[in-house]
Amino acid sequence: MAASELYTKCARVWIPDVEEVWKSAELIKDYKNGDASLQLMLEDGTNIDHKLDPKTKNLPYLRNPDILVGENDLTALSYLHEPAVLHNLKVRFIDSKLIYTYCGIVLVAINPYETLPIYGTDIINAYSGQNMGDMDPHIFAVAEEAYKQMARDERNQSIIVSGESGAGKTVSAKYAMRYFATVSGSASEANVEEKVLASNPIMEAIGNAKTTRNDNSSRFGKYIEIGFDTRFRIIGANMRTYLLEKSRVVFQADEERNYHIFYQLCASSHLPEFKNLKLSSANDFLYTRQGRSPVIDGVDDTKELCSTRNAFSLLGINESYQKGLFQVLAAILHLGNVEIKDRDSDSSIIPPNNRHLTAFCELVGVTYQDMSQWLCHRKLKTATETYIKPLPRLQATNARDALSKHIYAKLFNWIVEHVNKALITNVKQHSFIGVLDIYGFETFEINSFEQFCINYANEKLQQQFNMHVFKLEQEEYMKEQIPWTLIDFYDNQPCINLIEAKMGILDLLDEECRMPRGSDDSWAQKLYNTHLKTCSLFEKPRMSNRAFIIQHFADKVEYQCDGFLEKNKDTVNEEQINVLKASKFDLLVELFQDEEKATSPTGQVPGTGGRTRLSVKPEKSRETSSREHKKTVGCQFRNSLQMLMDTLNATTPHYVRCIKPNDFKLAFSFDPKRAVQQLRACGVLETIRISAAGFPSRWTYQEFFSRYRVLMKQKDVLPDKKLTCRNVLEKLVQDQDKYQFGKTKIFFRAGQVAYLEKLRADKLRAACIRIQKTIRCWLARKKYLRKRNAAITIQRFTRGYQARCLAKFLRRTQAATIIQKYQRMCVEKKRYRQKQAAALAMQTILRAYMARQKYQALLREHKAVIIQKHVRGWLARCWYKRCLVSLVYLQCCFRRMKARRELKKLKIEARSVEHFKKLNKGMENKIMQLQRKIDEQNKDNRLISDRLAGLETSYTAESERMRGELGRLRGVEEDAKNKGNQVNSLLEELEKLRKELSATQQEKKTIEDWAQTYRDEMEKMVSELKDQNGSLKKEKDDLNRSIQEQSQQMTEKMARLIAEETQQLETDLNEERSRYQNLLTEHLRLEEKYDDLKEEMALSSNVSKPGHRRTDSTHSSNESEYTYNSEYAELEEGSRAAEDVTRGIDTPLTLKLQKRLTELEQEKQSLRNELENKEEQFQRARARDDAEFKKARGAELEYESLKRQELESENKKLRHDLAEMRQSLLGHPATGAGAPGSPAYKVLLDQLNASCEELEVRKEEVLILRSQLVSQKEAMQHKDEKETMTEPSVYVEDVSKLKDADEIKQAYIGLKDTNRLLEHQLQTQRRSYDNEVEALRGELQNVKEENNRQQQLLAQNLQLPPEARIEASLQHEITRLTNENLDLMEQLEKQDRTIRKLKKQLKVYSKRIGEMGAGQAEGQTSPGQMVDEPIHPVNIPRREKDFQGMLEYKKEDELKLVKNLILELKPRGVAVNLIPGLPAYILFMCLRHADYLNDDQKVRTLLTSTINSIKKILKKRGDDFETVSFWLSNTCRFLHCLKQYSGDPAFMKHNSQRQNEHSLSNFDLAEYRQVISDLAIQIYQQLIKCMENILQPMIVSGMLEHETIQGVSGVKPTGLRKRTSSIADEGTDTLDSILRQLSAFHSTMCQHGTDPELIKQVVKQQFYIIGAVTLNNLLLRKDMCSWSKGMQIRYNVSQLEEWLRDKGLMTCGAKETLEPLIQAAQLLQVKKKTDEDAEAICSMCLALTTAQIVKVLNLYTPVNEFEERVSVAFIRTIQTRLRDRCETPQLLMDTKMIYPVTFPFNPSSLALETIQIPTSLNLGFLTRV
Repeated sequence: MAASELYTKCARVWIPDVEEVWKSAELIKDYKNGDASLQLMLEDGTNIDHKLDPKTKNLPYLRNPDILVGENDLTALSYLHEPAVLHNLKVRFIDSKLIYTYCGIVLVAINPYETLPIYGTDIINAYSGQNMGDMDPHIFAVAEEAYKQMARDERNQSIIVSGESGAGKTVSAKYAMRYFATVSGSASEANVEEKVLASNPIMEAIGNAKTTRNDNSSRFGKYIEIGFDTRFRIIGANMRTYLLEKSRVVFQADEERNYHIFYQLCASSHLPEFKNLKLSSANDFLYTRQGRSPVIDGVDDTKELCSTRNAFSLLGINESYQKGLFQVLAAILHLGNVEIKDRDSDSSIIPPNNRHLTAFCELVGVTYQDMSQWLCHRKLKTATETYIKPLPRLQATNARDALSKHIYAKLFNWIVEHVNKALITNVKQHSFIGVLDIYGFETFEINSFEQFCINYANEKLQQQFNMHVFKLEQEEYMKEQIPWTLIDFYDNQPCINLIEAKMGILDLLDEECRMPRGSDDSWAQKLYNTHLKTCSLFEKPRMSNRAFIIQHFADKVEYQCDGFLEKNKDTVNEEQINVLKASKFDLLVELFQDEEKATSPTGQVPGTGGRTRLSVKPEKSRETSSREHKKTVGCQFRNSLQMLMDTLNATTPHYVRCIKPNDFKLAFSFDPKRAVQQLRACGVLETIRISAAGFPSRWTYQEFFSRYRVLMKQKDVLPDKKLTCRNVLEKLVQDQDKYQFGKTKIFFRAGQVAYLEKLRADKLRAACIRIQKTIRCWLARKKYLRKRNAAITIQRFTRGYQARCLAKFLRRTQAATIIQKYQRMCVEKKRYRQKQAAALAMQTILRAYMARQKYQALLREHKAVIIQKHVRGWLARCWYKRCLVSLVYLQCCFRRMKARRELKKLKIEARSVEHFKKLNKGMENKIMQLQRKIDEQNKDNRLISDRLAGLETSYTAESERMRGELGRLRGVEEDAKNKGNQVNSLLEELEKLRKELSATQQEKKTIEDWAQTYRDEMEKMVSELKDQNGSLKKEKDDLNRSIQEQSQQMTEKMARLIAEETQQLETDLNEERSRYQNLLTEHLRLEEKYDDLKEEMALSSNVSKPGHRRTDSTHSSNESEYTYNSEYAELEEGSRAAEDVTRGIDTPLTLKLQKRLTELEQEKQSLRNELENKEEQFQRARARDDAEFKKARGAELEYESLKRQELESENKKLRHDLAEMRQSLLGHPATGAGAPGSPAYKVLLDQLNASCEELEVRKEEVLILRSQLVSQKEAMQHKDEKETMTEPSVYVEDVSKLKDADEIKQAYIGLKDTNRLLEHQLQTQRRSYDNEVEALRGELQNVKEENNRQQQLLAQNLQLPPEARIEASLQHEITRLTNENLDLMEQLEKQDRTIRKLKKQLKVYSKRIGEMGAGQAEGQTSPGQMVDEPIHPVNIPRREKDFQGMLEYKKEDELKLVKNLILELKPRGVAVNLIPGLPAYILFMCLRHADYLNDDQKVRTLLTSTINSIKKILKKRGDDFETVSFWLSNTCRFLHCLKQYSGDPAFMKHNSQRQNEHSLSNFDLAEYRQVISDLAIQIYQQLIKCMENILQPMIVSGMLEHETIQGVSGVKPTGLRKRTSSIADEGTDTLDSILRQLSAFHSTMCQHGTDPELIKQVVKQQFYIIGAVTLNNLLLRKDMCSWSKGMQIRYNVSQLEEWLRDKGLMTCGAKETLEPLIQAAQLLQVKKKTDEDAEAICSMCLALTTAQIVKVLNLYTPVNEFEERVSVAFIRTIQTRLRDRCETPQLLMDTKMIYPVTFPFNPSSLALETIQIPTSLNLGFLTRV
């Protein structure tokens, strides 16, 4: 088609981009031929003008439709080109978190740098057996395809895993091997698959290291061949290695590490076993510290070493070898620390006593002198002499490093060799699957010899890949018979010739290595001269003469010539090797025992070398010639690569390309640049280009018709769909070169599917527009008519309303006028009165105010005069004081002035001498005068003092007198005051009396008023009391009503609590039942395994052993004691030696049994005493509350669970001991006498078997006695759970009393006790549960009745007078006590009957013991009589009742009965022509006759032969659903008959009188009922397995793939994988097929008379399998997660529900098992955009786990372009909302889970005497009695 048809407006294209490689854009204008540019709009809204190349005029790549984005297979894309591939991978990786994608035959795996839960065992089981295109891409799908093709085509397979470092190659290869180990298993008991997986940690330790790109990078290539036998089980493996990076041993770049094993040893150096290695931290050694990154985050090197050592041990490398390996590794580290110093410019020396060299010599067992000598010297040989030359320091250091690398390479090869030896078995290998893990294409800034070899290997692999792709394409075209045209593709054979052909790069390199003075420069010149002008793939850099460029298939690579020669030679000093060969260390000698000279041909020493050295494992054996040992590395690598290519060409290859998404190890981060580089390098884009060149899109005619039916008209649809498709295509696509018609498919060129999708989308869009137009028109008209009618109605009602409103308004107006008239009159009258009153009030107030104002003015005037008087006086005084102060101040000033003048005059006079003299003379006179004056004054002072003393004395006396007078006067004054106070008090009292008189008069008046008021209040109170009385009566009625409601609520609450507790108990019981049934399943598996082993032993010995066949130790006690050996009935000559041993054991056993009988008598007496105690405890036991019961119940369940686990472990231990005993008995062929088959051996084995069996017989009888007594004891105890808990210990104690020293006997006893205990505990749980439920119901009913009776009595008593009430209560109490006494008497009588029953049974036991002893005595006298006696006698308790009606047969006819009724019976004829369950009725009637005869031997043999025959027929025809269903029905009917006619009152409720007469009279078959119940469980599980095998292949096709609703989901374009799966498409099963099969199952079970409850359980299990398988496939198939598929699933589920309704099985719980599938289908259909949608999804999907919800949302894929994908933000919202859910992270449902089965008792109404035996059964020897 023309470009103008595709490059139209809104078309989307890809344009180149610097950052994102490719960027999406949309055309905003149609493209026309001749346009020089395109008008584009980017996704961010930017408009650009994209210029087209003027030379090529190539248009940009077109984008695929959105519905094709995210496809599982890149070949399903319509446009196959680089941007489409890159975008598809990015969408799957980033948005959907899917790391695997198909690209034709290639699986592209992107490293997520995160641990994903997609490699579990459940995922392996889901992929096992599936076609490759049916499931989502996965490494398991590739492994399954390889495994399936190996088994189908009988051809070896290879899985080629490639990619650059850090892309995940090693992990992918590891998971592929894990898949093979899990799916296939091993052919022997040696666990070969575990050994194969154990080789991984070893190879990772010695061959992996941390690089800047990967923390666990494989630094070597490996090819592992996993061998399989004829049954395709793993028998061994073999490993070949390539390109070990030896240079990493001595040098690491920054942020890199050496090999892991060195760091593991350094981290474990503190362990005692590593002390002699003298190791320390990794930073202390040169070889481990150069990268400066000794630790990897999240990796514990100590634990990793433990894993490595465990792997060594598992592969058979013992501790001594491991110690030697670690010594060699430690020696390498010490050798790296040996310091070499310069002696002079041409020589070097190692300082003496170097501790690291000393440690190296001690570890490898060489002398210090020799090693130090040859590390610094070399030996040169000439034609005539040999001399030693010293080495410079640099050369000596290089020689030391070369030795280290050589030792490590030898050690690596030795480990690989021993791993291969451990993986090789003696079984012949039938086929193998090889897993190749090798480097991908590499290109760095500096590329050397290592990158050259790696890229050379990738060229060879790419050539092989291209040839394989063309082979597949050619086969496909030839198969479809379409013309085969050659496709132009890049052929890399010229590049390979450039490298490996004669005079190629490798040839010239080897030639230069043989030259005496060859160098890198001369080799480079030879390359230029040879290839520069002759080969276009070889180029020379412009700026270098020491490099060359090769055009590889992926890219141009520039190689530096430096170091090529040295790395190609890879030489080591011969004398150093000789020193190591002379070592005393055996392992080192073994490493170098075949070492040949490895020096270069010219004898030159190795140079400095480069960073990387390569080692290649020898391709054949060590017995090669010296010439082969001298081959260069390049030659060896070429030969090994050629051998690898031969191996790959001989196998069917499968390709895995690993991609590294970014260089920073970020989880789910995608770098488009790095991804494109790797896609180009690994050949994925080349595959895309090749596919695009042919017919990449391929559709079957049916798929094309279903998808593009919308493009056809009705007249175009013909009966022949092939012709219809041809006609439609010829009309739609005019260019017939764009497609081809094959036999079964239509082939399209690239882009044609997109064109057809565009036509389909346009057609659908036009149809949608037309539908929308019509619908919108109809909706608009309907809306208009609805509005018009509504408007008319509104108008009608509005007009009526307006008229009514007008009339109402008029009436209101008239009324308002009248009202206003009267109202205005009232208002005016009221206003006048208010004004009048207001005027009077205002006048009064105003006049009072004026009087008060006048009074206040007068008062203020008077007070002002007073204030003025005082103020004026104060002011006069103030003025006077101020004048006085002023005068004083003036006087002071004047006096001061005069004093100053006087002072001045005195100062003048003082300055003259005369003045001083005059002054002194005057001073002397003054002094004398003053002295005299002082004397006079002293004298006067003394006189005054004397006078003062006399005055004081007289004053004191006078004072005393005056005080006395003052006291007297005060007393007189006090008396006067008292008299005055008395007068005042009398006056006050008189006044008070007057006031009291007036108060009394007032109070009298008040009391009279209060009396009147009180009288009124009392009358009012009486009326209120009457009202309150009425309200109280009403409240009383309400309270009575509320009490009744509360009582009802309490009753409902109790019922609810009882229901919840019952549900919990049922849950616990189901769990216990499930555990028990799992034990039965395990027992059946072990039984089958034992039978197989026994058959193998019989075949190996070729001698049939007479006597009783032993059963395996894993058998239950019932089955082991009831095993019937009809096949050995002909061998009647028992061994006399065995009989002698048996007789020797009988006597002590009899004594022990008699002693045990005495103990039982004592226990009987103790039981009687306990019975009396229990009568007293009976009332207290009834009062036990529900909480204690629940707690006790939980404790019991927990105890029983723990006990069961303990017994199971003990069971396994005993089984192991017995196996070892037998193995030891069979495994001593030292002497001929003791060899298997010899007479002595047979006698010994027969004696052992006979003695063990006889011991079982005796001990089982004692155990039966004990169990019967314990069960009777439990029947007398009321809800006593502790007895059940302690019973196992008593049981074990009883058995321990009878144990013998023989270990085999003890093993059998312990095993029987364990199984018996489990069975007994289950029975006890069932009985106790039923009893407790019945007791709770009875107690609840009694409480209800007692409550009602108490309420009635209370109501009656309230109506009686007090005397009659007391009498009634006494009468009631007397009645209650009488009833309780009667109840106690009934219980006492019941216990008496139980005691009498126990006495009778004890008498029977005593009698049986006596008969047994007599029988043994007779056996001693006549051994021949013991031949017909059974080997497993079981003592069955007898009953003393008799009845009639049965079938009689002779003992010799028992085998014929079993043969005709079981082994040779055809279920179809019986089910159609006879009554259901007829064989069960016949067997039971025969059993009744044996019971009537009181023949326990006959009963036992009949039951045992019946059980064994049913097992035999099921083993023979276990795959036939009809047979299994028939015998499940008959086994259940036989079990019901044993219950119905057992005589137990619990099973006789529905019996008729005649049926009760037919009950068994002599034997209690309770234990056999348990055995038959276990058999029924096994048959049920076999039925489920058979049904699952039939249903499972139909489920996926019918529930998911088939379109039940035609046309809802169109088929999307599919990729290559879907069309080239290894198994042809068998999609013929539909939902109708499943429904027909379910109906067939149901009708078969109904015809066989299966119990309805059992049918419900089977149907529930069927629906669980359907739901689980469907959901698991939905979670693993991206193509199934769409809206239309959700509708299909919901429709299919509705059909299943309709089937349930038709069959009346809606209540069986089958619908609930489909709930996860229903919710998953709803999840596919609901909206997934807003937060409200997220909330709705979280509340809806309660049956799905978070992982399942997120998986469905990630896988959701639109089928049409009208749908939208789920955004990443929405998925994160869902995860956030579901974060708090407590659930298991498991993704898939367990399809192997089986619900525990129960067999509810279903009595039969059929009378046994009416049953007629048809002649077709050939049972004429039976006689009716």
